Amino acid sequence: MKTSELQNIKQRYNIVGNCEALNNALDVALKVAPIDLSVLIIGESGVGKDILPRIIHDNSPRRREKYFAINCGAIPEGTIDSELFGHVKGSFTGAINDSQGYFGVADKGTLFLDEVGELPMATQARLLRVLENGEYIPVGGTEIRKTDVRIVAATNVNIQKAISEGHFREDLYYRLNQVQIQMPALRDRGEDIVLLFRLFAMQMAEKYRMDKVVLTDEAKHMLMRYKWPGNIRQLKSITEQLSILSTERTITPEILSQFIPQDQESTQLVAIHKESDRTFENEREILYKILFELRSNVNDMRHEMSTLKKQIEDVRGNSMQQGASTLPATQLTSLQSIQPVTPAMEDAVAEEYVEPEPENLNVNDWSRQALEKALNRYGGNRKKAAQEMGISDRTLYRRLKQYGLDK
Repeated sequence: MKTSELQNIKQRYNIVGNCEALNNALDVALKVAPIDLSVLIIGESGVGKDILPRIIHDNSPRRREKYFAINCGAIPEGTIDSELFGHVKGSFTGAINDSQGYFGVADKGTLFLDEVGELPMATQARLLRVLENGEYIPVGGTEIRKTDVRIVAATNVNIQKAISEGHFREDLYYRLNQVQIQMPALRDRGEDIVLLFRLFAMQMAEKYRMDKVVLTDEAKHMLMRYKWPGNIRQLKSITEQLSILSTERTITPEILSQFIPQDQESTQLVAIHKESDRTFENEREILYKILFELRSNVNDMRHEMSTLKKQIEDVRGNSMQQGASTLPATQLTSLQSIQPVTPAMEDAVAEEYVEPEPENLNVNDWSRQALEKALNRYGGNRKKAAQEMGISDRTLYRRLKQYGLDK
């Protein structure tokens, strides 16, 4: 695009800045405007994504038709289908008349779907059908309606991540993403930050008839070094605060630092969800925690059973060396009844293991005495006692409760 044409577009839509990324976004918007393709605008919140759909519509064959900008994140989930696709009378409480919805009213025109990543999955399925064949069914209706609407969508969420988490349809993403335009973040626009500050300061001065605030060279560098997580929206807010609250009209870094937050660390583009939202990622994390805990419990149980098996074998070996004839009949019968521990028994996680209690071996008494000695040796420190006995904290607490030592 010629420089003169680009400057005309900036003046017409009050766009300030000369960075290459911004110029490229405007160039793509003007090139795709005459071609009836769906456009997806990507960028962080506050970068000015809403200006591109207007440019596309005004420079397209649909310029004389209606243009609607819809914030999908601001419409409640229960009514968004009715807002977009209309409804028939009596389809729900309050539906006293038929409604065409935005897709009906904007026929032949352009719809700008801002925050399209916030659409519910059911609404995404309806939107996909409209994009594929121009058909939709109003809420509560049975008649298929046709519409010819161009869709320009925008989002500040990571769509690829939303797809992997099951929050956004992959097929809808490809239909919307016929042409993609990337809007640059404010921190990547260099000296455009200072130009925008001047614009906002001048607007405040003219609107409220006050002296315009100006920046020192050091303050300009400070503005350009800041990360601007809120982008242009945040810059405008800070400029307005300086214009109203600062007693000095020349802004130094010391004054500016009082208005710029110092705790903004993360400016990465991420998917945003409410605390009440259930995500597959959160569910996976919970499952991982359960599996790790289960694995730890299995390892503890295997260690305990291996130790018990070794103790029984040692006792059996000592008894055999002394001669089986010297053992009482009851003890011999008890030893013979002990079955070797098999891998199947070790893997039986679902069933609680019950320690055998031979009459003269009394393994429970031995375990309790060992536990008491370990606790006494470390002054009641359970963690150190567990480490000495080679068991986990969980197993130690379970034995304390079993032996009545947890009081």
